[in-house]
Amino acid sequence: MAKWSLLATLLTVVVIMLGAWTRLVDAGLGCPDWPGCYGFLAVPQSETSIALANERFPETPVEVEKGWPEMIHRYAAGTLGLVVFGIAAYAIRHRREGIPVKLPMFIAAFVVLQAAFGMWTVTLKLWPQVVALHLLGGFTTITLLTLLTLRLRALRLRFDEMREAALAKLRPFLVVGLLLVIFQIALGAWTASNYAAVACPDLPACQGEWWPADMDFVHGFDIFQSVGPNYLGGQLTADGRVAIHMTHRIGAIAVLVYFTLLLAAFWRHTKRTPLQGMVLLTSAALAVQIALGLINVAFHIPLYVAIAHNAMGAGLLLTVVHMMWRIHGFSAVTATAVPTIKTNREVAL
Repeated sequence: MAKWSLLATLLTVVVIMLGAWTRLVDAGLGCPDWPGCYGFLAVPQSETSIALANERFPETPVEVEKGWPEMIHRYAAGTLGLVVFGIAAYAIRHRREGIPVKLPMFIAAFVVLQAAFGMWTVTLKLWPQVVALHLLGGFTTITLLTLLTLRLRALRLRFDEMREAALAKLRPFLVVGLLLVIFQIALGAWTASNYAAVACPDLPACQGEWWPADMDFVHGFDIFQSVGPNYLGGQLTADGRVAIHMTHRIGAIAVLVYFTLLLAAFWRHTKRTPLQGMVLLTSAALAVQIALGLINVAFHIPLYVAIAHNAMGAGLLLTVVHMMWRIHGFSAVTATAVPTIKTNREVAL
């Protein structure tokens, strides 16, 4: 079951990358219906099928090159759903053998919700709120599957009491770091769903200004955008998109500074331990993610770099979650710190 859970985790990475690919090639509405494509199980190819599809959906003529990215993403997501349901069924069947049941069942239920968001993404014509929540749902799915894998493999680390106490004291700061990463991912989802990644084409300034004077935060972060228009390409003004982009940049700087200090503190307490590798891995994920973000802006969102940026966002999130899981059971109180009360007989002896 641990192997199947790991497989589902890796498959979720693929689904996230395919979702990014679909969005970046403007194929989010490559199939105007759900779960099929123009009423077919695959993208219409023949002249007869295309003519029938155009008759069914006259407002969205068939574009085969955009239909396939959308359908490939759906096929991968459907396969992931089947694997998750299989894991949940196995857990229920073997629940008396000590296998966790609640978490697999919750993941299966969440995948159903995620599928609904996938449907609404299409039927609501890429409404930014739904698209952003759908992206966050993908990151949530991979986090839950990672926690299930770690739990099934039972890879807990134990250290001496003094070291565990020191690491336990850092745990609240790691929680804050996790919240920062989640907030930054949410900003990235909002940036992507509103097509704001290209709002600032230069570095380190934005359109030649360190702080653009015309940024419209009210419009940029308006979560009450009306349902109905086709949001392919975005509906926000340029000033609203600049506000979103700059906020995402500031968030990246905050994450970089915070984790540089936090990981330095972890490094001091994990020398010559297996956890030191996790500190290095988290540091590498952070460095690569920042570099990919800079390359995205400098080279105007290269397709494969942008896809890698999405995948590495998940990688950074999982390394932080993994670190939290490793130190979850550590106590901040050592045995030597607990005061003892001696009896009169012990004092006399």
